[in-house]
Formats: sequence, structure tokens, C-alpha cells
Amino acid sequence: MKTVVSISLGPENLDFDFKTTFLGQPFRVIRIGTNKDIDKAKALLKEWDGKADAIGLGMVREHQRIGAYQFSQASTNDLLSCVQNVPVTTGANLREILHDWAVRHTQQEVPNFFNNSKILFMSGMANYRTARVLSEYTENLTFADPVLQLGIPKFLTSLHALELYAAGTHHFMRWSAPHVLTPSVAPVKEWNHFILRKAMQKADIIAARYDELEKFSMEELGGKTVLTATVTEERLRELGDKGVNMVVDYTPQLFDTVVGVNIIEAMILAALGKKAGGITDDDYLEIITSLGIEPRILYPTGFRRVSRFAFVIHPLSQKYLANAKPLDAVAKVAPPVVMNTLEKVMAYSPPFVYSRVTGIKSPTGAEAEGWLITVGGTPKEIMAHSPEFTYRRLLAAAKMAKRLGAQIMGLGAFTKVVGDAGITVAKRAPLPITTGNSYSASGALWAAHDAIERLGLVGIGKSGKMEGKAMVVGATGAIGSVCARLLAKAVDELYMVAPETAKLLALKEDIERETPGAVIHLSSYADRDLEKMDMIVTATSGAGKKILDIMKVKPGCVITDVARPLDIPASDVAKRPDVLVIESGEILLPGEVRMKNIGLPPHVAYACLAETIVLALEGRFENFTLGRNIEWEKVREIYKLGLKHGMKLASISGVNGVYSDEDLLNVRKLALAARAKASGAPAVSKSKPAKRAARKPKAVAAQPTV
Repeated sequence: MKTVVSISLGPENLDFDFKTTFLGQPFRVIRIGTNKDIDKAKALLKEWDGKADAIGLGMVREHQRIGAYQFSQASTNDLLSCVQNVPVTTGANLREILHDWAVRHTQQEVPNFFNNSKILFMSGMANYRTARVLSEYTENLTFADPVLQLGIPKFLTSLHALELYAAGTHHFMRWSAPHVLTPSVAPVKEWNHFILRKAMQKADIIAARYDELEKFSMEELGGKTVLTATVTEERLRELGDKGVNMVVDYTPQLFDTVVGVNIIEAMILAALGKKAGGITDDDYLEIITSLGIEPRILYPTGFRRVSRFAFVIHPLSQKYLANAKPLDAVAKVAPPVVMNTLEKVMAYSPPFVYSRVTGIKSPTGAEAEGWLITVGGTPKEIMAHSPEFTYRRLLAAAKMAKRLGAQIMGLGAFTKVVGDAGITVAKRAPLPITTGNSYSASGALWAAHDAIERLGLVGIGKSGKMEGKAMVVGATGAIGSVCARLLAKAVDELYMVAPETAKLLALKEDIERETPGAVIHLSSYADRDLEKMDMIVTATSGAGKKILDIMKVKPGCVITDVARPLDIPASDVAKRPDVLVIESGEILLPGEVRMKNIGLPPHVAYACLAETIVLALEGRFENFTLGRNIEWEKVREIYKLGLKHGMKLASISGVNGVYSDEDLLNVRKLALAARAKASGAPAVSKSKPAKRAARKPKAVAAQPTV
């Protein structure tokens, strides 16, 4: 039987002595802690030299290679020199492999997990290899070496700065550590501890030894991911009690007892009969693959993944500016000319965070949090400038989002209409971009289908299609074209309206190829066929222009207005109480969502914002929806992903707020009365209104549609 002993500078309460089989050979494995007593460690090393087959040395300073510099630790060499007759190792070679692999393994197992994460290293010098690998996924790296080693109340914020610091050429090295830590400036210690706690609170991931985390509480560790090593069941429980979401343990668990990497490497040396440093990369590869060794991803309190997003908003009119503090005080007394000037000035303002968004939780266990970032231009000002004007502000918002740690950014309202609809911004931005138009199209039809079902004025035929006529105004636009494609599968007849004649013809050809037998009518203006429509979707970029004459609309028609600003003004809605006008399909977010008011009921978001959140929950940090040609496959995909993560259609809202069941019943009664008056027949309908019951969201206009 081979004997491997680990002499550790760590605490003796973690000692163990057990027997096992490793690489087909029987082993006795012993750990002896010395509580940082160097003399005791030396004595034990000399005692076991020749008695053990290999010795591991734990909790010592590793020799380090940082950038182009190699650093040798004299204290470690002094300990190693105590052993002359058997192999002795700190586990450094295997540790480098496992640290590197743990990061890459986690990035694969939990897709895109490290993308743009804010990572704090207690020691960048001790974790340089890990930091270098993580730099492939994020630039948000912070190193606490100056704070903990020199007492300097500053952090290093890049690999380059860490390399300069290690080489002694960073400007921090001009500080004198003994002076900083003298009793006369003891408050510096308290300040350093304070800024370290704040840095931990801001970080998403903390890389540290377990003993470096013991003095911190849930306030610093709550909701974090920890990169560490040698996590026992007891340690995992303690981290869970402190609110840690996830632990990545560099050290694989090969035995019932958790052992350090120095022990595993010592066992390999003993099993192979090789000297320290004699193990080749091929040896490591063969052993790792044959034993099925893997880094450990642990969840102390069950699976939890928190992803981060940003979403760009902007004021939709002067009214929004007037409601914002501190501009509301000015708006109360300012004449229109002042507000016009203010509107122009705000268009040039830099982006800023309007609201933090937290509490979004999917039934899968995934969570999302983020920031609403506002740019100051109203639609009027955005359209009055060149696309490059808006691009610059969106790119500034993207840089801000990256600094905050967002992993994807969505564009809202008119910011996704400008220029090439997000393509240029995505090419230049430092993080993935989506316009949200895929979910906007899905939400629009979802809301329309739900409203028609609840009114009960239109039946469903044997084919599963709605027995009626639907119109899409702005059919050649990004959202409008997708709505047209989907409605062609769901209604008996589709009317497409847009001023671009050639685009309409091309779109008609595409839809007829996709949906054989679809009945499609074309027009360059909406009013011609309004009185026939059971459903209308308006998706123009008219910015306040009159889109249709609401007085010509059929009683009981459902109009879904997905344009921002709205195509149908409140004054028009008031003229037709027998018509249901809804403001697109807003989405009810899962969880206890906390964010500032964006003009919607609590927990409710615009579909374009919901798309960004769905992608974050799914870990899909990619350019999902860009440009004006939206793929209906993506509309269907984001709809299904939304259902997976608990998204539901919110209460149908109009210009005056949420429609109640009584409101819908009133629209139905007025519509039946108006139809009866027009035809001279009693106000009776064969269809019955659907009651609003707690039910699962249905697919848009029958399941095949989305």
C-alpha cells in the first residue's frame, strides 16, 4: 500500500486519514494541518521524508508566472528543501490545468455564464491563469492585490495593470506598505475593509480561497458565484447560509473525502513512480480522461442562475419629459416655447440609468436583473437628426451597460427604428443587441387573439382559422410584415396596407409561397376596406400621423396598435366605444419584479423589453432580432421561450389603462347594438363572450401560427 501525506499550513481541524484505491493501487492518504506554524511544518516534512511514497504541501504560496515574469517564493522553496528522498509537490502543475478547465467547463455547462460578468479576485497574482482565461469572456476584472497586500485603497482593473503591479512598475508600488499600515494611519485598514466589502457587493463573481471568504456575510456574498477550491459539504452549507448562489470548485471530488490538488498530484506521482515535475501533459490527459475527472459546479440552495440585461428607453413625447423629476417643476410654469427648447436640449443629453430591474424569476430557476437606460430624445427629435446622431447615443448606452455588467442590451421604441434598425449599433456595440421586434410581433397577435376570443363576436371555422377579415396597416415594416405572415395562417382573408407598392407585391408573393391558399388583398391606404375588418393591426412608423379613419371601422373590431408613438390617438379611441383598441401585447413578467414606472401596471413590460429579458433568462447572449426583415421562425421561437420562462399575456390595456371584464362586455353590447341598427336586426350574436379565467396563455391565433 502506498502512503501519501499532505503537510498543510492550514487548520488542523480539517485533518483526515483514510484508505482508498487510486489508479488501480491501494493508498493511505493523510492530511496534517499546522495552523500556519512554519517550524512545525518543517519538522513534519522531515519526519515523513522517506516514510511516505509522496508528500503534498498545502496552503503555501505558489511560484507564479505573471505575464513575462516568473516569481519564485523563497518561503515555499525553504519548505520543499526539507524533503530529499521522496517526491514532494504543491500541486501547481495540476492546479493550473484544473483552474483553466473549471472556467471553460462552466462556460459550456452553463452557456455564456461568464460573458461580461463583473469578477473580483482577492489575489490576481495567485489566480493569474484563471484571470487570463476569464478575460476571454469579460473585461470587467478587478484585483484586490494592492488593498490586501500593501494596504493601498485602490483596485487593479485590468490584466495589464496586474502585470505591471507584479513587475513592480505600477504606480501603486511607489507607496510604502510599512508606512501605510502603521498604527498612526490605522483608519486606512478600516477604509480598505469597507471598499473591499463594497467591491464584493458590486461583483457578480468572487474568486478567492475559502478562508478569505469566512469573515464576510450575506451582505457581501448574497446572490454571488464563488470560484474556489476544496469545498467540503460543511463549507458548501456555510456558503449557502451566506446566500451564495453557485460555487465553482476547481478541485474534483475523487473520494468520499474532499482532498486538495496537492494530494491528488502527490498520489499521481506515487502511482506512476515519478519524481516531482516528471509528469507530462499526456500523463495528465490520460489520467483525467480515464478517471472521468471534472470540476464541480455546486448550487448550495438549488439551481440559480442570475443573468443581466440592459434596455434602452426614451421619452415618447414632451408629456413624458414633463412627468420626470426635476423637469416636472419647470413644466408646470414654462410656456410651450420653453418646453420645445427643453425637448431639443434633452436630445443631446448623455444616457443615464432610469431604473434598476430586479426580482425576475423563471419557473426553471433562472433569474434576471438589469437596468433601464434612457436617452433623452423624443421621437420628434430622433427623427429630426441623422441616424448617426442616435447611433452615438446608443453606443454610449451600450458602453454604460457593459460597465454595469449587462450581458445583452435591448432597444426600445424609436431607438430600434432609426437607420437600419439596430444592425449598425450591433456591429459597433461591445455587447449583443436585440430590437425586441420578434416578441413585439408575437405579443401583438397574442393580444389580438385573446381580445377577439373574449369579445366572442368572431367564430373559428373547421380549418382552425378565424372566420373573418384582418388588416395589417404598415404591413411592409419590420413588425407589420411578420404580423402579416402569421395572420395569413390564422384568418380567412388578409388585407395588407402600406404605401410601398412594390414591397407589398413582393411580400404577397412570399406569403403565398409560405402559406398556400392564403387569400390576400393589397391596398396603399387603409380607409378603403375598414368597414369589413374584424381585426386590425397597426404597425407604422408614422410618428403621430393619421393612419386611418376610426369612424369607418366596423363595430366590434379589435385594433391592436403596436406602433410607438401610438397610431390611434386617445381622441379617436373616445369616438368609438364600440371598438376595442389595445396597445399591443404587453407581457406579464414572472417573479416579484421591481422597477420604476414605465407607464404600465406593476410586473408588466413591453414585449420588446420582455424579449431582452427572455434571452437573458435563457442565457442567449446574441444578436437575436435586428433589421427590418424579421424571421417568423424567431417570432415563434421567442414565443415558446417566453412560455418556458413563465411569460404571460398581461391584462389587455388601452389608452386609458387596463380593460376590465365589464369594459369588454360593454364594447360587445355597443358593437352588437351598432350592427343591429345598421342591419335592422335584433342585437343578438351566436357567439358567446369568453370569460377571463385563470388559464395558460394560448398560442397566437391558433397553435400553428406561433
